[in-house]
Amino acid sequence: MSGLTQETTTAELAPGVAIPLIGLGTWPLTGGDAAAAVSQAIANGYRHLDTAENYGNEEAVGDGIRRSGIDRGQLFLTSKFNTQWHSRNGVRDAFEASARRLGTDYLDLFLVHWPNPAQGRFVEACEGLQGLVDGGFIRAWGVSNFKPDHLRLVRSAGLDVPLNQVQIDPEHGQQEQLAYHLDHGILTAAYSPLGRNGTFLAHPAVTGPATELGRTPSQVVLRWHVQHGRVAIPKSANNQRQRENLDVFSFALTQAQLDAIDALETGASPRLDSDTFFH
Repeated sequence: MSGLTQETTTAELAPGVAIPLIGLGTWPLTGGDAAAAVSQAIANGYRHLDTAENYGNEEAVGDGIRRSGIDRGQLFLTSKFNTQWHSRNGVRDAFEASARRLGTDYLDLFLVHWPNPAQGRFVEACEGLQGLVDGGFIRAWGVSNFKPDHLRLVRSAGLDVPLNQVQIDPEHGQQEQLAYHLDHGILTAAYSPLGRNGTFLAHPAVTGPATELGRTPSQVVLRWHVQHGRVAIPKSANNQRQRENLDVFSFALTQAQLDAIDALETGASPRLDSDTFFH
């Protein structure tokens, strides 16, 4: 991936496939709330939407897209599938079901949601995803919640993983995970990029730059993500916060400010252990 500049709003995911660095997370929104949030987000300028089979909101996301009136080709649409589909043929079934729920005939990005290593079939799922890319059903594929050990098994099957979506925030920096991604050309997408309790949003390392730049603490943290070359997928149904979360490309943090936010790392593990949790 080429170096990021202040104006960069996308990253290269695959040849000819650019992924917007800020996306709209949709979990746990469902039904009319999800549809309204998606339609509003598109009106606010979002072009990257993130959903999943297990969120139970793909139909609502699709409804929100249709309400917006936007052309499908202007959107980057990501979904994820569950472990019951972890086989080469199962992935095709998962895609067809997801596309039907969303009301689209292709996905920009389709992810293995959890590796479920005890089941032992996530490598087959990745092979199935590559088949979907080769067949033109999806533009790119990736994984979510894969640890380096899981990624090594995928690589040993001759597959290069384009993207891994994992929990990253200033207190959950997952340095070993990110180092593996960097070493192997894997783009990182951060879910829960603003954390769950948001305590670090009140830390001087965040509030200082926010005050200096006339930005919110959330904007500072999202800028921290994108300056590190990550995709960030914050969830919000609030109109003002949606606009703020997307508006992180008109300012930049200094190296000292980035370093200070990096130093908030606690070494804490992700909330869920992907060796044992799955759906």
